[in-house]
Amino acid sequence: MNRILVTGGAGFIGSNFVHHVVAHTDARVTVLDKMTYAASRDALADLPENRVDLVVGDITDHALVDDLIGRSDAVVHFAAESHNDNSLADPSPFIQTNIVGTFTLLEAVRRHGTRLHHVSTDEVYGDLELDDPLRFTEATPYNPSSPYSASKAASDHLVRAWVRSFGVEATLSNCSNNYGPWQHVEKFIPRQITNVLIGSRAKLYGAGLNVRDWIHTEDHSSAVLTILQHGQVGETYLIGADGERNNLDVVRRILALLGRDEDDFDHVADRSGHDLRYAIDSTKLRTELGWTPRFTDFESGLADTVKWYQTHEHWWRPHKEATEAAYAAKGQ
Repeated sequence: MNRILVTGGAGFIGSNFVHHVVAHTDARVTVLDKMTYAASRDALADLPENRVDLVVGDITDHALVDDLIGRSDAVVHFAAESHNDNSLADPSPFIQTNIVGTFTLLEAVRRHGTRLHHVSTDEVYGDLELDDPLRFTEATPYNPSSPYSASKAASDHLVRAWVRSFGVEATLSNCSNNYGPWQHVEKFIPRQITNVLIGSRAKLYGAGLNVRDWIHTEDHSSAVLTILQHGQVGETYLIGADGERNNLDVVRRILALLGRDEDDFDHVADRSGHDLRYAIDSTKLRTELGWTPRFTDFESGLADTVKWYQTHEHWWRPHKEATEAAYAAKGQ
């Protein structure tokens, strides 16, 4: 795979994957990104020009997608609208990008016989009870609860249908919540970090007991590359690093890392339909493909992330005021 097309490669998770590919392979990468508010040229700025090309465009653009895929050995599909709160306010971009965009890619890889890896989320499975000992597996039934997760579930089903009906060479992965550098300040962990850095207070939905299974984006990247290189066509792999934490605990760890009192936060109105708990069982990925996470200690990964936001204020500061104003309008 000498030429890899990465959709959404200027976004948070996609850009970290591009860095990982450049560091660990000899492949040349083409990034296709619409450059919405969540994308960043800066996230790709320090990569060698002879290894990475950025094409600004929409994954629903049939002609553009067909041309780029025709010149690629493999496609890794990160491009997606992904913020749950935004999907509740206006679901339409999620339908267009996550469903129509994935269909457009599938038709192109079908025409050209190109290898595809489709990146998805554990939110397609709905949620688990807080006291449930079970975790999501590849056999867990789909039960999405928001427009975002429903649109991702639809895209997953399209990929599987194109594999079975048309012989498309695709794999899928569903990953738990990512954290790390270059994540937009609208997201939970960077929002809390940057709130403290501007002298404000952290914000916590409801009682903060909702549980997420956190994984450092570097570990997500290494897992996706492993699946791309060694995964079995038609198979789904769940990606997780055993990082279950409730939101209250995460906020308190951030406050402690920044030298603030662990109760220095505000409770705000809970998100509509807020899922209770996500938890990933990544046994299949680890046993069949031999993948293991690097950041097995959530606290150390979180400390690295806090330091990154402390040293990259020039990047996140321009987005902060508008983001907080949007949350404030919703009482959050």
